[in-house]
Amino acid sequence: RQRQMCIRDRYMVDVVDVTPSQAGTAVAVWTGVGLLGDLLLIPLLKRVPGLRYLQLSAVLELLLFPTFLLVPSFVLKLMALALLGLFNAGWYSILKAQLYSSLPGRSGTVMAMDNIFGLVGALIPWGLGLVAQRFDLRVTMWLLLSGPVALLVGLPRRARTDSA
Repeated sequence: RQRQMCIRDRYMVDVVDVTPSQAGTAVAVWTGVGLLGDLLLIPLLKRVPGLRYLQLSAVLELLLFPTFLLVPSFVLKLMALALLGLFNAGWYSILKAQLYSSLPGRSGTVMAMDNIFGLVGALIPWGLGLVAQRFDLRVTMWLLLSGPVALLVGLPRRARTDSA
């Protein structure tokens, strides 16, 4: 989430051409609404299985992110950004809970996997930076759509009803 925040901040200043203060407002909106989404997610997950929520929110993100990139107005971008922050709330925690529940009694294995994949994941900002340098930040932003796509591809087709 922090990596995306840095990219969006640069995007707002370099591409949307707003002031650093306005870009900071955009980051604050995205973060604040994301925290609100995390809070609202707790009662929602009592009624909706976690994997089902992930599927629905990933589809919404696939619709909202291009909207965010394509709308010209800063205010409309802020509104799209707020919705993006709301609907990607809980992704990390739900996936982490699913991993722990799929490997009961093997928390050490989960932690090792997390560290290994964390090292791989640390290369993503570097790769995005290379793309931005070689092509353009606009092109790089479209690559961020790969997150919800990967989530949809990687999730089981039928979410179990007992999922977190």
